Amino acid sequence: MTQDELKEMVAKAALDYIPKDGILGVGSGSTVVKFIEAIARYKVKVDAAVSSSNKTTELLKGIGVRVLDPNECEPYGCYIDGADEVNPAFEMIKGGGACLTREKILASMAEKFICIVDKSKLVEQLGRFPLPVEVIPMAIGQVSRTLTALGARPVLRAGCITDNGCNILDCHDFMIPDAGKTEDLINAIPGVVTVGLFAHRKANVVLYATEEGVQTRSW
Repeated sequence: MTQDELKEMVAKAALDYIPKDGILGVGSGSTVVKFIEAIARYKVKVDAAVSSSNKTTELLKGIGVRVLDPNECEPYGCYIDGADEVNPAFEMIKGGGACLTREKILASMAEKFICIVDKSKLVEQLGRFPLPVEVIPMAIGQVSRTLTALGARPVLRAGCITDNGCNILDCHDFMIPDAGKTEDLINAIPGVVTVGLFAHRKANVVLYATEEGVQTRSW
């Protein structure tokens, strides 16, 4: 079974978590694209949505879903998004698609976070995937030096400007034994918009696709 087929499988399974009434939070990335395609294919009703990226907004509007400004809605029930890595504590690295700040905002507003991945994203310890850090442009040099002092090897993501007009530093060779502590340390660096560690707001449910079907972990 290909990775695309696994993504399609878990995207379809996530349809069961769409609220029958109310607002749906929608993340970004390749698995979320499959999820949006599944909404259209199976004609699932979505009252309204909040979106983590300009691309997601365009895709949702393209299938007829009304997209709201997060400032204009109350905290809502369910946020569905992918991840680059997920550990056994349901902590994640996100931001491979450079939408980590908006994803973190929407996740913080949701009562429940449903993470949808294929089995390759499950890890025992976070850090093999380069950890993204969104920074304002004038802070790239200083934030890079600070990240290096923490043990990372930060690399400026070439040609990447986020929807917020910022840059991404990808931290290579940086294994993360304590995701919550690392999230706090990096978020405290002046010039950092946010780090792609979702430890304080981790997933409530992880759906992951395997050749045997979609498995569910929850807490």
